[in-house]
Amino acid sequence: MRRATILVLLIALLSVIAPLPLEALNVRGHLLKSKTFLSPAFFLHPGSVSNKFYYDVPFPRGHLALKSFNAEVVDENGVPVPLHETYLHHWVVEPYYALKNSDSADAQKLPKGIIARNSGVCKKTLGQYYGLGSETRHTATWVPDPYGIEIGNPENPPEGYEEKWMINVHAIDTRGAIDKLGCTECKCDLYNMTIDEYGRKLPKDYIGGLYCCYDETQCKVKEGFNGELRKLFLRYTVTWLDWSDAVVPVKIYIFDVTDTSPPDEKSGTACKVEYQVEECSPENRAKNECIDVKVTKEVIPRGGDIVFGVAHQHSGGIGASLHGQDGRLLCASIPSYGNGQEAGNEDNYIVGMSTCYPKPGSVKVSDGEVLTVVSNYSSDRQHTGVMGLLYILVAEQEQPAPKPALCFSFPVPYQ
Repeated sequence: MRRATILVLLIALLSVIAPLPLEALNVRGHLLKSKTFLSPAFFLHPGSVSNKFYYDVPFPRGHLALKSFNAEVVDENGVPVPLHETYLHHWVVEPYYALKNSDSADAQKLPKGIIARNSGVCKKTLGQYYGLGSETRHTATWVPDPYGIEIGNPENPPEGYEEKWMINVHAIDTRGAIDKLGCTECKCDLYNMTIDEYGRKLPKDYIGGLYCCYDETQCKVKEGFNGELRKLFLRYTVTWLDWSDAVVPVKIYIFDVTDTSPPDEKSGTACKVEYQVEECSPENRAKNECIDVKVTKEVIPRGGDIVFGVAHQHSGGIGASLHGQDGRLLCASIPSYGNGQEAGNEDNYIVGMSTCYPKPGSVKVSDGEVLTVVSNYSSDRQHTGVMGLLYILVAEQEQPAPKPALCFSFPVPYQ
């Protein structure tokens, strides 16, 4: 009888919890909120590219702690679009400060917008708060409790400005493409490109990458292939808490394996973002050693506890890692590849990246510590326009471990 009573109470409790898809109690009893938005529409036909920046997009307002940001490409009916039809090269989201009254006489001399970037180290090229690519559907972005990314602090915007949000979506339609992988790797000959989007001539040794697949470019499709014009959106779900003293703030750092300047000369301007993997030599192929390893050193300006980490790679990637000055492993992130046709499981595409959630206080870095970034790719074939980025969240101040509390939020990949 007693067991039956407990079972009834448990069912009743679950029935109360289950209907809360938008709001749930977070650790320490704070209300966890979630809302889904759509970006402005973008349009693609077979072979076309959209790489647009959308300003003042819908986003939660107020002094908040971001807990996650998940996104995917959907059609006008809300149906997820598979990568083998529309390849999501990347999306990034970041705040900026917009002038409140741009029409006033005093405002005419002021910039209309000021980008609010992350904490480093490639602020000029990789200043985003969140950003993923083809792996977006199965890569966790959850910020573990009791941490949060602080946004909307009224003291941060310069006088006369207010915080708003920008999203950049880079998508490539590969329906009917003569070389789908070549289109996603932005091979210049497939796009018939010899100049970049600013009219500058491309270097002779530049055979593929972002400079060849900019907005409104066209990749080659099979002769006679016809496909409808598609209206698409980035559907994104933001989860957050109201800011309070219970939240421990974290800093965002993004490391780029292409930043090869000496550690004592790092300025954030040498981050090239992308690089090229050459096909392995016959000698290495005979020894089954077709792996390209790229390594660089980066300096983290401020230390603290690493509470989250993840890498970003493109097709051909086999993992990336971040190491401390003494060689200790700080985070390793490994891609998972799909083996089907449905959205989220596309064959031979990276559909997820593993993430690092260290036990609070167990993985520390020091102020000015020299870190090593490693990015590994298969060199079984040539790859152009690949990336090797490491994204980490660091809590600068040591905090006592949170007291046990009821928690209905977990670091799981977006479904």
